[in-house]
Amino acid sequence: MMVIDQAVDALKQGKVIAYPTEAVFGVGCDPDDEKALEALIELKQRDPSKGLILIAASFDQLLPYVDVSALSAEQLDTVFKSWPGPVTWVMPISKKVHELVHGQFDSVAVRVTDHEMVQQLCLEFGKPITSTSANLSGLPPCLTADEVESQLGSEDVFILQGAVGNRNKPSEIKDARSLQVLRQG
Repeated sequence: MMVIDQAVDALKQGKVIAYPTEAVFGVGCDPDDEKALEALIELKQRDPSKGLILIAASFDQLLPYVDVSALSAEQLDTVFKSWPGPVTWVMPISKKVHELVHGQFDSVAVRVTDHEMVQQLCLEFGKPITSTSANLSGLPPCLTADEVESQLGSEDVFILQGAVGNRNKPSEIKDARSLQVLRQG
């Protein structure tokens, strides 16, 4: 069985997984599984009001989670020009988005990744996964599977072995409505 298949099985079983992204290791789970979301937030010791990012292989995978009717063709065109890639866009949420994914906001942060392993993972899972840096809140993000294991352990997390991309900063975050940069990449 390939490692991607094992990670997909872990997601389907409601487990939290750690995986390499464009710049750092991320941790994620099924965005529609409340118990998995709770486990992820507890594992990271993260404030649930902050919300999480959804990472996907294509924009089609994100469509159930965003309200595209609230965005203009020009706004969407600007978003699409940056994908796949390391830009995360904050978009209006659909009714499908779980509260632990959107946190205190009426929006959700979404990204179509250009990291091949994560693309394959999302394609085989059939939908986006949540993404937040693999680290305990307040500590630096993990860059290797070994760092993930030492910070988060391996009992509660399935660690997908692989290499992070060559970017040295987390993804830039922009607002799809205002096109303003919320976090420099």
